[in-house]
Amino acid sequence: MKRTLIVGASGGIGGALVHNVESRGESVVALSRSIDGLDIVDEKSVADCLDRLDGWFDRIVVATGALSGAGYRPEKTLKSLDPAAIAAQFALNATGPMLVLKHALRLLPRDRRSVFAVLSARVGSIGDNRLGGWYSYRASKAALNQLVHTAAIEVARSHRQAICVTLHPGTVATAFTKDYPNHVSVSSQEAAQNLLRVMDGLSMADTGGFFDWAGKQVVW
Repeated sequence: MKRTLIVGASGGIGGALVHNVESRGESVVALSRSIDGLDIVDEKSVADCLDRLDGWFDRIVVATGALSGAGYRPEKTLKSLDPAAIAAQFALNATGPMLVLKHALRLLPRDRRSVFAVLSARVGSIGDNRLGGWYSYRASKAALNQLVHTAAIEVARSHRQAICVTLHPGTVATAFTKDYPNHVSVSSQEAAQNLLRVMDGLSMADTGGFFDWAGKQVVW
């Protein structure tokens, strides 16, 4: 039976991924901050939660992230830039998922195909940035894409069939996007189905890539 680990399982997309994987009859381990105390910006918390796991996972998905936080909103102008907000976005959207990979690499099998996927965002694409704004969020997701791409090169040396990617789920109707109703396009359940379909279709040649919900490669 295939096993999947979902980090960020209490969120809209994370919860939908858990539901959809379970509906396939596969085994799921779901971790979140609210239930398991996994704080993705705290390495000790990440390590403690992941160190309790054993066996192999065919699929590890990091479904965490945020567009804004306590006391700050997405920046529309340079005048709004706040060093603390930028650091918080990088910690949550870029560094956190890499801490998961750092401590979960031992859970990926070395003798068969596996997928490590992190939710990114199309706005993290430098080449596709036509509107500007959202400085911290864009930059943190661009950094995430680079970090995963770089890690994929290293991981391939020890896990030859592992596929490490970042995925853009589309704009999804969750608490994450509730303040941006004009951009909502799909439900969390539909997004989860799309993401699983993309992960199922990936090959080793795709490792290090950045793909959207339809499986199309997104420009860096």
